[in-house]
Amino acid sequence: MLALAHRLENAIAVGEYNDRAESASRLELTRARITQIMDLLLLAPEIQEQVLGLERIDGVEPLSERRVRPIAKMLSWAEQRRMWSELKSNRSL
Repeated sequence: MLALAHRLENAIAVGEYNDRAESASRLELTRARITQIMDLLLLAPEIQEQVLGLERIDGVEPLSERRVRPIAKMLSWAEQRRMWSELKSNRSL
């Protein structure tokens, strides 16, 4: 989902979509879902790198986007890093 967020951000920047609402409409997603996806861009850069580096295992993502969403809502990158570290220690990523 993070890769999709980056693609959508770029598509809006280059004018492929006028805004998030148009991207939602054209992708047949709700605006709320687009917001959830785009909020992943608020993650600290090193967390984004780690998330993007996770590999699928047998076609299944090793970490659900839903598990990362609360981390992205934290305004402080330090708090994001703490939460990410805790999530990683509770899972084998």
